Parts: sequence; structure tokens; C-alpha cells
Amino acid sequence: MNSLIHPTAVVDSKAVIGSNVTIGPFCCIGPDVVIGDGCSLQSHIVITGRTKLGVNNRIFPFASIGQIPQDLKYNDEPSQTIIGDDNQIRESVTINAGTEGGGMVTRIGDRNLLMAYTHIAHDCLLGNQIVLANCATLAGHVEVADQAIIGGLSAIQQFVRIGRLAMIGGMSGVTKDVPPFCLLAGGYRSGLSGLNIVGLKRQGFTLERVGRLKEVYRLLLQDAGSREQRLAQAEAIIPADDADALSMLEFIRTAKRGLSMHARDSE
Repeated sequence: MNSLIHPTAVVDSKAVIGSNVTIGPFCCIGPDVVIGDGCSLQSHIVITGRTKLGVNNRIFPFASIGQIPQDLKYNDEPSQTIIGDDNQIRESVTINAGTEGGGMVTRIGDRNLLMAYTHIAHDCLLGNQIVLANCATLAGHVEVADQAIIGGLSAIQQFVRIGRLAMIGGMSGVTKDVPPFCLLAGGYRSGLSGLNIVGLKRQGFTLERVGRLKEVYRLLLQDAGSREQRLAQAEAIIPADDADALSMLEFIRTAKRGLSMHARDSE
């Protein structure tokens, strides 16, 4: 298979190892693990449980992937950890398997950067091109959409959703959903401070698209009134072909954990 496995690595004979895989010194790979083509495991990495990695993932020393969840309700159910392609999983990252109470799977998409010491708990669902900065922590059942950025030393509470292209400032304690395209300032239970303008520009959003999102942000997340009233006002002005604004509207409509609002308002 043209794979290079260091003689000190312990790889179970039942593990499935793709081609052009590098497994460095003192790694430990369990029997139910599948590692896709082109993956690189540097050293001292443990991958266990029913864990599947896609292609071209780079994993750095002391990462632990697929261990049983830190959930007292877990009862040895055959849950999984599924990771996509082209991810960078840095030093001492921990990713736990799913549970019966959360869909039985922890899932991570493609081209994500998980910096050192980040933790992804059971049943988390991550999209693509996400950045978790150093020591960011996702509790169980957290959902993070594509291209979101979570700052260092931040903690995301169970069942919270982070929308697409949202940005969470460092040292944040996030207890409510953060809508797409929004910026949440650092600090415990801090509020939104507007749109993630820098991130939107980097993704090629035109001034017109940003302007429309600003108006929707004002109506949905800044103005007074009940959520139902604000949703109705926004629906009245959003064109049927404005996918960005409609995605923000739908995210807010389906918020169950509570919603992060502008400044320190709450809902």
C-alpha cells in the first residue's frame, strides 16, 4: 500500500490503512479505525473506537481521536467518529465519539484547522473550512457551520449552534446560538457587535450583499419587539432570491437554545 509505518507504532491488524499513509513513532491505531489515503500522523497519536478518516489529513503529536465520550450516560453503544478530508488536527487535540442520545456520531467535514489543545465533544457536527483557535472547547451536541472561526480559550455550551461565517472572539463563553455572518465580541456571555465584515470581504461579498445583511441584522438582532414581530418585518423586505438573508432568517427562526443578540440584549 506504499504506506510508511514506524516500527514503534502499534497498528492493529484489523485497522484499514490507505495508501501513502505515514504513521510516525509511538502512534496507536485501534482495530475499528479506517485511515484514508495520504494521511500523515506525526507521532504519539492515539486513534481508537469506530473512527474513519478521509484523505490527506495531517495530525500532529499527542492528538487523541475517537475515545469514548465524557458523558456518564454513555453505555458502550457502538457510536462513531467520522472526519473528512484535508483537515489539520494540531497538537493535543481531543475528539470524542458520539452517543446514543445525540445521533451516534461526531462528524467533522473538510479543510478545517483545529489548533492545539482544542476539544470536540460527543455528537458535535462541524462543517467545512472552520478554524478553532488554541484551547477552544465545544461541549456535546454543538453544531458549527462552514467557515466559522472560534477564538482561542472560548467555550461553547451544549446544543449551541454557530452559523456560517460567524466569528467568535477569544475567551468567549457562548451559551446561545450565534447567527450566520455575525461577530460575537470576546468575554463571558457577551453580545453580538455587528457583522463579521472582514470575513465577509475575504469571502468576496460585495458591498451590496453586505448592505442587505446589515439591514436584516438590524431588524432581526438589534431592533425592539418580540422575535415573531422582527421575523415578520424581515420577511416583508427580504427578496426571494437573497440566499444570504434568508439563511440568517431561517437560523433565527429555528433557534432553540436562545439567541445571541446585539450588544448585551438577550432574548
